[in-house]
Amino acid sequence: MTMTVDAACLTLTRTLRRRGVVVLSVFGVVWALAGGSGLPAPGPVVAGVLGAVLAGATLAAGFRGTAGEVTRPVRLPERWNRGIGIVNAAEAAAIVGVIAGSNASGHPEWIPVGICLAVGLHFFPLARLYDQRQYGWVAVVLTALAVLGAALLAAGVSAESARAAVGLPAALALFGTAVLVARD
Repeated sequence: MTMTVDAACLTLTRTLRRRGVVVLSVFGVVWALAGGSGLPAPGPVVAGVLGAVLAGATLAAGFRGTAGEVTRPVRLPERWNRGIGIVNAAEAAAIVGVIAGSNASGHPEWIPVGICLAVGLHFFPLARLYDQRQYGWVAVVLTALAVLGAALLAAGVSAESARAAVGLPAALALFGTAVLVARD
């Protein structure tokens, strides 16, 4: 069965994938910096520089990848943009709650773990709303990293080590997802 796709659908597909690549790359750098802050010197600087280099490479690959022929146009559900707004608002509220609760309880070391969990969980509905199955993959990885970080903290590992164990792989997962989104 051949599917006819109009120009507006192709443009929307490219636009959404490019935005995804940009957002994933920017937050990949954020997680690289967060994870790097748990390393001894010169780890934070190295993580920041590598994050910036990976972001540049990911953005370049992403824009090259989305410039070609669209092989799989997105099939968005009805009122998809409203759903995305709700999901992102819930994620932001969860992050604020994690920060406030962790600080109020005197346990700020749980902030990266809680944020990683909120970010990971928000990708589950985004996979459907954006028709981007790669978001489901990164949802699983980030959620698993949050569980790992919680287990490390519960086992008495230092906040710095837990932050590095969560943040650095989270950065790589986001960069990898950006490349996969661009190639879809």
